[in-house]
Amino acid sequence: MAEGTIKRLTDKGFGFIDTGTDKDMFFHMSNLEGVRYEELHEGQRVSYTPGEGPKGPRAENVKPV
Repeated sequence: MAEGTIKRLTDKGFGFIDTGTDKDMFFHMSNLEGVRYEELHEGQRVSYTPGEGPKGPRAENVKPV
């Protein structure tokens, strides 16, 4: 699993993870594991599995580290 830091959260149930590269990884609240979207905060470390969604790359199985 890859790790990153939550860069931005929206009030629409999705956010972006800073992967340490020049591209951030999109994630949706439906791809969270063991945590509710409301419990996440910007700057928090998370692990995730890189995946592919209908609009391009996305993080799946997102959970706090």
